[in-house]
Amino acid sequence: MGKIIAVTNQKGGVGKTTTAVNLASALGAMNQKVLLVDIDPQGNATSGLGISKQENQKSSYQVMMGEMTAQEAAVTTEFKNVDVVPSDITMAGADLDIAEMENREAILKKGLASAREAYDYILVDCPPSLNLITINALSAADSILVPIQCEYYALEGLAQLINTVSRIKRTFNNHLEIEGVLFTMYDGRLNLTQEVAEQVKKYFPKQVFKTVIPRTVRLSEAPSFGQPINYFDKRSKGAEAYDKLAKEIIKNNKR
Repeated sequence: MGKIIAVTNQKGGVGKTTTAVNLASALGAMNQKVLLVDIDPQGNATSGLGISKQENQKSSYQVMMGEMTAQEAAVTTEFKNVDVVPSDITMAGADLDIAEMENREAILKKGLASAREAYDYILVDCPPSLNLITINALSAADSILVPIQCEYYALEGLAQLINTVSRIKRTFNNHLEIEGVLFTMYDGRLNLTQEVAEQVKKYFPKQVFKTVIPRTVRLSEAPSFGQPINYFDKRSKGAEAYDKLAKEIIKNNKR
């Protein structure tokens, strides 16, 4: 039974899509069958895996409309064991389009149900906002992975996220857990980084990943070539970090 992990943070620019793409590829390289579901209208996870948003006819919008299952909408990538349900600009209207639907918070859960049998991990790249699309992802997920950049405003976003998870657990998905909090764009030389990291660990004493993702140029360059970092530059610090994260997640889920 595949595990659904929503990669989410209500704050943008924290390395959410970078994490979704590179974790998917790192898990795939470790012989885990992975489906990355891109539900962000920007579609950056789609292009980050080398899939053209213009040419592709299948999309997460059709899954959200109940027209296709995630398996039917999945596209095979050139990267080992990684499929993607692409997103495009049509997802921008999905929030309004599903607003009047019955059981509107559970549409994605239904669309992902059969994919659990086909994949070891289903990663959902969420929009950087708390809208109906994100609520669908949190309602469908077994757990959430929260990328956080070590800066002052991260702490404000963290308090909002805790409230959001509590509401989702009460209302739609009482099984939702926190897979882990991931420090991204990490620079341990900065005092602010250390201070924010300590504050976050007070919120989540047992749920911060040991792995941290460093700030590197190669991680920033990889998406423009449509490749995850472990294909773009497998010897880079970014590739090593996401490999460590994938191993940490696999180990944690064997308990």
